[in-house]
Amino acid sequence: MSTVKLPGGETIWYKKTGSGVPLLHIHGSAYGHRNFEKLTPLVSQHAEVIDFDLPGYGESLMGATKPSDMAGISDQVYDFIRALGYNKVNLHGTSFGAMLGLTLAARHPEVVDRLVLSCFLARYDQAARMMRGTWKRAALDSGMEAVADLTSVAGFARGFYDRPEAQAQLQSMRDAFSKTIPAAFVAGTETIERTDLGPLVPMVTARTLLLAGEEDNMCPFKPSDSGIGIYQMKKTLPKCELRIVPDSGHYLVVEQPAITADLIVEFLQP
Repeated sequence: MSTVKLPGGETIWYKKTGSGVPLLHIHGSAYGHRNFEKLTPLVSQHAEVIDFDLPGYGESLMGATKPSDMAGISDQVYDFIRALGYNKVNLHGTSFGAMLGLTLAARHPEVVDRLVLSCFLARYDQAARMMRGTWKRAALDSGMEAVADLTSVAGFARGFYDRPEAQAQLQSMRDAFSKTIPAAFVAGTETIERTDLGPLVPMVTARTLLLAGEEDNMCPFKPSDSGIGIYQMKKTLPKCELRIVPDSGHYLVVEQPAITADLIVEFLQP
């Protein structure tokens, strides 16, 4: 585990696991690097996995100024990749991290080899905005552990709660979310709500794997007409493959880590 300073003054915590081709994980909007605590041990048997916390999340610190849009945050990820000395990486982003990954691949195609995007919307529909509004209020009024519980209701497939490990996983989420600054979460959420990545989708040149949870109610495969989901992106994203994972909701990497790892490892094969 190490830290690196970015040009904007941000201090980024990161960890490398395994060896082989580099795969950078970009976490969701409240989770931090623990978003991938079940996935990384599996994928790192076949690749060098880089987990990190975005500025203001987990163990990473924000700089003097914070970006106000997805492009600015993706540029921080670009600076992080360069600070670690990589010319090009494979990239897996989930949820908010997938939005950042798509933005990075469109703006800086030279640093992205293969791209995995899971469980996200390129543009939020009105239902997703309503859902996010309740989370922002909870973050400011009750704290991030309350946000963890609210997102769990929307994020997991119904069958997940029948698993023996469900309560331990929910507590792990509360612990991970509590490391996130509420203001950073709210700012990230408002960035998401302002974002329309539709124009960037056709610009992505990297070979791309889209992963969707069959029961994802948070970022559904096919949102209402006011949004853009994986269903629509599959039609306009060049060099794209799609896999829909059964018995899984939004937290694909938590609910079905073995299936997800197998799909990613297969996709990364030369």
